[in-house]
Order: sequence, then C-alpha cells, then structure tokens
Amino acid sequence: MSRSDDTSATQQLTLADVRAAAARIAGQVVATPMLHSRTLSQIAGADIWLKFENLQFTAAYKERGALNALLLLDEERRSRGVIAASAGNHSQGLSYHGTRLGVPVTIVMPKTTPTVKVMQTESVGGQVELFGETFDEAYAHARQLEKERGLTFVHPFDHPDVAAGQGTVALEMLEAQPDFDCLVVPIGGGGLMSGMATVASAINPAIEMVGVQAQLYPSMFARLRGEEAVCGGDTLAEGIAVKAPGEFTSQIIAALVDDILLVSEPALEHAVALLLQIEKTVVEGAGAAGLAAVLANPERFRGKKVGLVLCGGNIDTRLLANVLLRDLARAGRIARLKIQLQDRPGALYAVMGVFDAHNVNILEIHHQRIFTSLPAKGLFTEIECEARDAAQLEGLIEALRAKGYSVGKVELD
Repeated sequence: MSRSDDTSATQQLTLADVRAAAARIAGQVVATPMLHSRTLSQIAGADIWLKFENLQFTAAYKERGALNALLLLDEERRSRGVIAASAGNHSQGLSYHGTRLGVPVTIVMPKTTPTVKVMQTESVGGQVELFGETFDEAYAHARQLEKERGLTFVHPFDHPDVAAGQGTVALEMLEAQPDFDCLVVPIGGGGLMSGMATVASAINPAIEMVGVQAQLYPSMFARLRGEEAVCGGDTLAEGIAVKAPGEFTSQIIAALVDDILLVSEPALEHAVALLLQIEKTVVEGAGAAGLAAVLANPERFRGKKVGLVLCGGNIDTRLLANVLLRDLARAGRIARLKIQLQDRPGALYAVMGVFDAHNVNILEIHHQRIFTSLPAKGLFTEIECEARDAAQLEGLIEALRAKGYSVGKVELD
C-alpha cells in the first residue's frame, strides 16, 4: 500500500497539535512505560519494544484523546455536558475524565452491551443510556440527543482533537527511542494511528507505519484499496471491530501509513497469551494485535526495531481464561483424547496405566455409551490431559495405538 498525496486532512492535524495536546493533558494521564522485551525479540527475530497503554487508569489509551477534547471545550459547553456512543474504552475514558473535570457525561450504548461494560462506565461517573440493538442505532440516537439536549458530541476517533490526544502515545515513544524502523499500531476507527502517524512522519519520516486489523473486520484495509469490506463475526479484538472507519482518519492514514496487515483469531489469542506469560501483563485482543501481526509476518519484520502499542487491557476474565487454555491446547500442552474401549471391568484402568507410564496428567474423564455408533458393548472415553509438551503427548498417543487402542485428538477450530 502506498501513501496518498492528499494533504487536506494532514493540515488539520500537525505535530504542533499533538505537542499542544501533550502539554494540555500532562499530569492527568499516565506517562506509561515503554520497555524492551528480550524474550519477545528472540521469538520474533526483531527488536521488540512495548508501550504499556494498558496501564492507564481505565486500562486504555482512549483517555488521552477524550481528555484533550474535553479540555478544549469552553465553559458553556462543559457546563451543558458531553455525549458519546460507545460500548468500549472510549466510554470509560470520557466518563472518568469528564467526571473528574465536573463535566456531565452521557454514554449511549446498545441494549446488547454486556452488563459489565455498563457497570464499568457507570463506576467512573458516566450516565449510561441503552438504546437500539446495534452500535449504529445507538450512534444515531446519541446524535439526536446531542441536538435535543444541547450536548457536545465527542467522537471516539474521527476528530482532530481526539486524534491529537492519541498521538501523544507516539510522542512519548519517540522521545525515548527516536530510531524505530517501524511502529505497528492497531486500527479500528483510526484515531490512534492517525495521531501516531502524524508524529512519526514529522519527527522521523523514515519510520514505517504499519497498521493492524482483525481479519473479521478489515474496514480500513478495504477502504484504502477501494474495496467493499465484509465485516462480521465474534473477534477477540472487539476494540478494533469497526465496520465503518472515520472519514477524517481515513484521509490521514491514506496519506501517512505504509501498510495494513490483517491478523487471524488464533494469532490474536496466541499474542494475548504470550504477553501474559512472558511480560506478565494483561491485554485485550486489540492490545495484542501488533504483536500478532509481527509474529505472523516474521520475514517482514526480521532484524527491525519495532515499536508496539499495547493499547488496552480490558478483557473479561472468563474470556482470558479460555484464551489461555486454548493456547495451551494449540501448543500441545493440554489435549482431549477420544479413545475407543470395550465396556467391561478394567478397561479404563488399563488405559490409565499408559498415561501413568508416560507421566501425563489426567484432568477430566468423560464416558460416552449412548450417543455413539459403536456396538452396545463398546464405548468412547474422552480424556482431557496435561503434558509437558507436544512431543510427550505424541509419545502417549503412539503408545496407546501400539497397544491396539483407537485414539483421536479433539482439535480446535
């Protein structure tokens, strides 16, 4: 993908705007650490640096843009209040800083929004109104309330003031390490990338700007290629699951971004698990998208100094547990084996002996006698087990087959 020559949007957002935003929000958001990851660098074959935006108070970079937009309001608009449509991190960032500044904040969310997200937003001071079944319906209602109540709408991404605040992430990164070869940045609506690309292109134009989207939601990827995006499905990276990217941000990205990569759901899951296992940090799917892209495209990034933004850490704990267990399964650390047995005393005991001989731990056992195509005297047993690694598991399977058992693995999709 090549950069366009359109300068209309880039004139609305400059390095000076981002520097002014940085001065404006200084001391009111966390200047998050950026650290080198020795282990991830070895795995990726690149020099990996991580910007920990998941350590903001609301666990996401969205605070920066929301706060900058709030601070630019005059007293009259502050007193009337602001409104936004969001079921994600923008709602929490805007609610937190609006409440802190004494600005009434209304957030319109779809009725389908998980209760935990409603509660999180209300816990930091936002007034939540549920409307419609989809984000588009909630967004339209928010714009209607904006007019009816005289509120100021604060867009989650498609505005220069918001993008300027998000760009302070790159400002901090490049002040610490100005010689990156590339910055890999998640893209949903495009606010974070717009701000960061503006900074990088002004400070060091040689830095390659690479965006990342989930394969299920390739909206910006398709738009910049003049294609129609097919978006939908349950992605782990719901923070960047945007069907329609911003108009303003699309122009900035077309002008300043070199490439956009798409990442699969297994790649996102693996990246979330690696960041927890190696860096001991919790990120949501969108926050892991940059690492997922680097690991999925090793030749593209090999030997380069790469900056990644861990843009958010708001992930449901049960979902995180599922991600970790699925990653163990893909690595061959845990498995479910389906074994055909005769339904008679001692049959299961004999199988247990093989597990014991190979030092493979049994987690759960399920017998299936009824819903099977086997004869009445046969059964399937499904055994969930835990091994040291894939090689140990394969050794167990080979030993079971050598003793005459029919063994299959229940695979992940």
